Amino acid sequence: MIFEPICVAPTGDRCGEGVVWHEAHRAVYWTDINRFLIHRYTLADKCVRTWFFDEPVTALTLTDRDDVLVVVLGSGVILWEPASDVRRDPIFRPTGWPQVRLNESRVDPCGSLWIGSMQNNVNPDGTPSAIDRKDGVLYRLDSDRIDCNAGATIHRTDIGISNTLAWSPDRRVQYFADSLANTIWCYDYDPSTQTIANERPFLKGFPRGLPDGSTVDAEGYLWNSRYYGGCVVRVAPDGRIDCVIEMPVKNITTCAFGGDDRKTLYVTTAMADAPPSDRLAGGLFAIETTVSGQPENRFRIFGS
Repeated sequence: MIFEPICVAPTGDRCGEGVVWHEAHRAVYWTDINRFLIHRYTLADKCVRTWFFDEPVTALTLTDRDDVLVVVLGSGVILWEPASDVRRDPIFRPTGWPQVRLNESRVDPCGSLWIGSMQNNVNPDGTPSAIDRKDGVLYRLDSDRIDCNAGATIHRTDIGISNTLAWSPDRRVQYFADSLANTIWCYDYDPSTQTIANERPFLKGFPRGLPDGSTVDAEGYLWNSRYYGGCVVRVAPDGRIDCVIEMPVKNITTCAFGGDDRKTLYVTTAMADAPPSDRLAGGLFAIETTVSGQPENRFRIFGS
């Protein structure tokens, strides 16, 4: 059973993104790309704290130290300590900034960071700009390559808007999307080499909006947020549509399971391009479900 979406943090984000559950903090972290923000919603007091950055903040992931998070900025990847607000020097910078920026990012089951880029559609003041090129690249960043400054491995190019990075519970399938192509692909993922092969469409041409961020639950079903589509769609491992969860706002950006039992789906949304009737656009929503999410993968940068 899936219950009604509840707005737990009406933050009015222009483009909420990068939601991640931090079990040790009992908190949800997410970003607002266009306002250069990171938010944290803590379950204990149901309060939101916000940190300000100097450029777009597009994604967040955990590391193998609870006090350090990966922050994906438009211009590169840094390590950040929320308790002290210490922001370390970049560990990766893509080619092409500021014409190209980083966007989607998640950690794979083996502890490497996958990052997708796109043509930069955020002006220096946070206002949006048009996209007319397929500049995106899909990278994999390993911690040992940081130490030797060897950069990241490129796995795919010619991407419009990189979105959806997720893995099946058996660690054998990886999902990746290009929003402009309205397609989510799946790949054979090899844990021994952390490489992908055998690209094939998984969800293509779904009529409700465009594919944005996704997560995969413990049963292997993919939950995809639909930008312009006003919904989250749950898709079976064989590509069959299992159910569609209607949302009270139009632009749904990404989702992640959290809560003490990992049965709460936290969903970010965007105020940009929203109709005036979407009073809660840009808020963080919580949906109680009867299925569990997978534990968050952690970037193994410290070697623990």
